[in-house]
Amino acid sequence: MLIDEAVIQKRLDVLAEKILEDFQGKPLVVVALLKGALLFMADLLRRIPVPMEIECISVASYHGGTETSGKVEFLDRTLPDVDGRNVLLLDDILDTGGTLHAVIDKLNEHGAKEIKTCVLLTKDIPRERIREADYTGFVIGDEFVVGYGLDYQGRYRNLPYVGILKDSAI
Repeated sequence: MLIDEAVIQKRLDVLAEKILEDFQGKPLVVVALLKGALLFMADLLRRIPVPMEIECISVASYHGGTETSGKVEFLDRTLPDVDGRNVLLLDDILDTGGTLHAVIDKLNEHGAKEIKTCVLLTKDIPRERIREADYTGFVIGDEFVVGYGLDYQGRYRNLPYVGILKDSAI
């Protein structure tokens, strides 16, 4: 176990306060990246009492392995309406930055007014594209993690904590 459930819940309180400060009085569209951000989104957004629309888009870059393929696939045919709107983009983990970069580009193409990014985890590795998210729950090492929405081949998402995937489980 890397980060237990109680620590995650306390950190979500802090993230919610920061987001609330930045978006107070602003209409907000939350866009969560499926499937990894689903648990994070549900727990975080219940802590942010402002009017918001919640949208989800499905993208893929891992394709079943433990390393990103480097290619981001948009699995949805359409994107949410973000034209002229403030967007909070939620993802489970900032790894290479490729996924967030590709989604931000798409949202900008669709006229988003402002985009802030929020991730549960950021890997402490060099990145060329997106160096850091606007809001980060935890910084971790360069390890493959599962739980709290993160998976390996569709498994382990439902764990209430974040853990390092052992080689024996691969």
